[in-house]
Amino acid sequence: MTPSLPTRQPCPPGACDCRRDALLETPGADLRILMLTRQEEQRLLARLENIQSLADLEHMQRRMFEQLGLRLHIAPGHNEVRSMRGIDIRIDDLPGLCRKTRQSIPAAIRRGLEKHPEIAYRLLDAHDLLRDA
Repeated sequence: MTPSLPTRQPCPPGACDCRRDALLETPGADLRILMLTRQEEQRLLARLENIQSLADLEHMQRRMFEQLGLRLHIAPGHNEVRSMRGIDIRIDDLPGLCRKTRQSIPAAIRRGLEKHPEIAYRLLDAHDLLRDA
């Protein structure tokens, strides 16, 4: 008998819109996101806050998709980018992803970008916004 992997504890009823129960009831559903326990979430957020380069951030995006099925999009916003708030960080809708986690991942990335603004500049340059600078 193989031991089951630890999964995230359910949110209190009515406090979240993660649709965890519906995900568990769906046969053949991708349950990787439920492996993001609160302890693992804290490790992920700390890692995102301490990114060192744009390549490191892109690597984290790939790893989050591979391990959790979490697709993260980071790009300059539609309006002028004057601060880290102008960078658009979106997470695709994913059943089982807690509302608080959906909010804390972009916040951790913004904190990391504030620590290392050169990453934000590389991100803007990668989207061809600083071509004339």
